[in-house]
Amino acid sequence: MRKLPQFLKEYFWDVEFEKIDLEKRRVYVLRRILDYGDETAVSWLRKNFTESEIKNILLKFRGLSLKSANFWAVILDVSKRKVKCLQKPYLEIRNQFWPY
Repeated sequence: MRKLPQFLKEYFWDVEFEKIDLEKRRVYVLRRILDYGDETAVSWLRKNFTESEIKNILLKFRGLSLKSANFWAVILDVSKRKVKCLQKPYLEIRNQFWPY
């Protein structure tokens, strides 16, 4: 079981940090840091995940905030039309429940 470095603990406030297995929960860890991580966390992320793994999150998962999704699409040169959470059907559903 690969453990996460202690400095990432603040990004996993809702789970038992010590029990997170990086190998089993790669997508969860990646999504959380993409959404909330600071410069140090993102630097660690880019050393431990491939660019294709990061792009895969944008293309297949809707859980990122709109702000984070837009940012990472620009940084990774991914078309915003392909980013899952920026697609029109998802945005319409999202606005029904959180119109702000």
